[in-house]
Amino acid sequence: MNEMGPHPANSSPFTPLSFLERAAVVYGDTPSLIYNTTTYTWSQTHHRCLQLASSISSLSISPGDVVSVLAPNIPAMYELHFAVPMSGAVLNCINTRLDARTISILLKHSESKVLFVDHQITSVALEAVSVIPPHLRPTLVLITEDGDEMESTMSHNFDHSYEKLVEKGDPMFNWIRPRSDWDPIVLNYTSGTTASPKGVVHSHRGLFIMSVDGLVEWSVPKQPVYLWTLPMFHANGWCYTWGMAAVGATNICLRKFDSDLIYENIIKHGVTHMCGAPVVLNMLSNNSQTVKLRNPVQILTAGAPPPAAVLMRTEKLGFVVSHGYGLTEVGGLVVMCLWKREWDCLTETERARLKARQGVRTVGCTQVDVVDTESGLSVKRDGLTLGEVVLRGGSVMLGYLKDKEGTFKCLKNGWFYTGDVAVMHEDGYLEIKDRSKDVIISGGENLSSVEVESVLYLHPAVNEAAVVARPDEFWGETPCAFVSLNAGMRVNDKEIVEFCKEKLPKYMVPKNVVFKEELPKTSTGKIKKFLLRDMAKELGRSKM
Repeated sequence: MNEMGPHPANSSPFTPLSFLERAAVVYGDTPSLIYNTTTYTWSQTHHRCLQLASSISSLSISPGDVVSVLAPNIPAMYELHFAVPMSGAVLNCINTRLDARTISILLKHSESKVLFVDHQITSVALEAVSVIPPHLRPTLVLITEDGDEMESTMSHNFDHSYEKLVEKGDPMFNWIRPRSDWDPIVLNYTSGTTASPKGVVHSHRGLFIMSVDGLVEWSVPKQPVYLWTLPMFHANGWCYTWGMAAVGATNICLRKFDSDLIYENIIKHGVTHMCGAPVVLNMLSNNSQTVKLRNPVQILTAGAPPPAAVLMRTEKLGFVVSHGYGLTEVGGLVVMCLWKREWDCLTETERARLKARQGVRTVGCTQVDVVDTESGLSVKRDGLTLGEVVLRGGSVMLGYLKDKEGTFKCLKNGWFYTGDVAVMHEDGYLEIKDRSKDVIISGGENLSSVEVESVLYLHPAVNEAAVVARPDEFWGETPCAFVSLNAGMRVNDKEIVEFCKEKLPKYMVPKNVVFKEELPKTSTGKIKKFLLRDMAKELGRSKM
């Protein structure tokens, strides 16, 4: 037995890219992508991705180089999830809500060699690239969808056009397979932090596991109709970009969405599955024009604990809500609130309360625990004792790009320390209670309170600043700033907000500014953010 071991026949590297080849064989003539009047089959998507990968590899790209994408949920964005790593490069999807300054920082940090840009985001992309030294600037590729006329008017600022790269590529391209399970496939930034951007690097193996795991735990059948309401740039759409190829899904792409557009597409295409942050649930359940769906739609939510009231309203409309927990560092959802049949007989309120918990580990996640941060020991399973969530599993990141210290801080003692504070219930279900990193989740997107505070401190009138989350009826959470002013200085909240607008992406700008003579502090001088959170909650949920 000791003589047995790995062999080329049993140790071929796992990669989610292999799902596309299989989809072309099994589901070749069925729709893969639908966007407005455009429809592709899985056979066509396979060929387009091969051709695009062929062209990308000809752009002086070496294995391991980073290729970035700045685009919404359009077919090109989906295709690039396969084509970029098939060329041997590492895919980097950038949040379209970021400003030019932050995008520039991420491009420089990742040393991106190519940047694909959607035609509606060209101005911010060009501004971001303009401050990068010429010899370090990425090659620019323009993504258009309205024909040659638009392309000809905009392409003078770009090196290539997307469709021309597809057209000239080799459909028989022998795509570059990973040499090892551990080869990087994507680089995802957790937030646009100017001081130390957290670039999460994932392996082919990790995202293969996450893709399959997501299908199993959500009980996704073959050939579902999946509506893209979750941004593909957000942790690669929780790996459902690749997962939907494995089951031969029809992917319905939306450039932008509101509740009316979502309902329109659900009815038109017979949507069966969709994902989104709790803000999407809130949007759907607050639509006054909504009538109950004829057929149930499975909707998976995560990113922030959804309020029980929102869950109840959403399910009354015919949606079947599943709830999970994950981080960019694990590629998707590694904890799911798996439903028990005996809970069906409970009251509506009690069912919603149970469904709002994060749940138990998925089958692809090795271990999940809540531990005392100092001792590392498991906390009591009483639903009251707080501790830090720690994880083990194949989808845990390789580490943070160019940040050994940050990597060592969270990957220690054989665990990934998430920084999220939770309790463990007696039945083994986890429930998030707070975020030790003070990350604010607005519309499902993480934003750093430290970064907002750093901008506030730039204002000449500000003496002290602290930013915490305030509950918001639409976004889930929004930044609330508490500031004290320098002696003799006068400024109002509108001036502070306008100052921040000049230096931050819109979604990171504080929605409220509360002035204090002095911010509460500990004996060692640290600001007591837990008291400020309580104050922010007392203000009530902010409204649109």
